[in-house]
Amino acid sequence: MDTLDQYRNYIHKILAEYASIPHIHGQINSIVIVSEDRNHFLLMNEGWDGKKHIHHCLIHVQILNEKLWIHFDGTEDGITDELVAAGVPKDKIVLAFHPPYVRQHTGYAVA
Repeated sequence: MDTLDQYRNYIHKILAEYASIPHIHGQINSIVIVSEDRNHFLLMNEGWDGKKHIHHCLIHVQILNEKLWIHFDGTEDGITDELVAAGVPKDKIVLAFHPPYVRQHTGYAVA
């Protein structure tokens, strides 16, 4: 298994773990969505909380140029520590939700 396939497996496993956490209120489903080319990974929440329809992306990770670009992470603690613990080097993770001039100060890849 090559490195990118390992990264894909790490991301999918982490998102599946988040998706398995039940929601406290409402009828909300967490759905892991993986692109056909397996380079985009999303965790979506969809359903109803009372009269309010819920439909939003909780996490979006893309594999681009052999790096993991975290475009959005709406979790409390963030998934970066979990990716590093799984074996992804920090210089292979881009916190894409930060502007490029901030990324150099994060301890992760700039681009």
